[in-house]
Amino acid sequence: MSKPIFTLAALAACAASSGCMTAALGTAASVGVYAAQDRTIGEGIDDATTSNQVKMRLLAADRAAFQEVDVEVAGGNLLLSGVAPTEEHRRAAETIARGVPTARHVYNEVVVGPHSSLARNAQDEWITAQIRTRLTASPAVRAINVNIETFNGNVYLMGTARSEQELRRAAEIASVVGGVQRVVSFMQVRAPPVPYYAQTTATPPAPEFRGEPAVPSGSDGLPGSPGF
Repeated sequence: MSKPIFTLAALAACAASSGCMTAALGTAASVGVYAAQDRTIGEGIDDATTSNQVKMRLLAADRAAFQEVDVEVAGGNLLLSGVAPTEEHRRAAETIARGVPTARHVYNEVVVGPHSSLARNAQDEWITAQIRTRLTASPAVRAINVNIETFNGNVYLMGTARSEQELRRAAEIASVVGGVQRVVSFMQVRAPPVPYYAQTTATPPAPEFRGEPAVPSGSDGLPGSPGF
């Protein structure tokens, strides 16, 4: 789901409003999540901004047709999921997403069909919650790096993994939850950041000598003089 992003100026201007105070707290919470993830806070804000831009453009183009199209962005990779009324709308959603320059890759998983029922939406929310709980409980997966989208029992995983093994394990955990039809992983393998203290205390490599070999010297240190 897209995350609201507000500029500092907008937050300051409406600080006295209870509604804006709630928005400010939500923004602070999002920044807190970004800080805990392997991506930087700047990357998290960029992803949220991209998601918001795409969602706003979709709704501006055709609110009724795109109201059930979900937009998720992780590391510049953008996922479109949900439902659109026609194939033309499905393709148009992708075109609109590609028009946002900060979206590096666009994955179009939108299906053509009628609006989802409340019961189906509730089931998808339950599936997402179950997967989130199991990922969090697994020592093999850093769950905070994983974004989960579920539509009609189809589960889409976004975000990062620290190894190929972690990436596969996250998909395996999602696949065994009841009601899951299939799991599609768009996660990227990304090595964990090196702590600042490890960067400053690392032992530098020994210097390597690439000059000419030394000329043997005698006891007086002059080349070729005899030693006694």
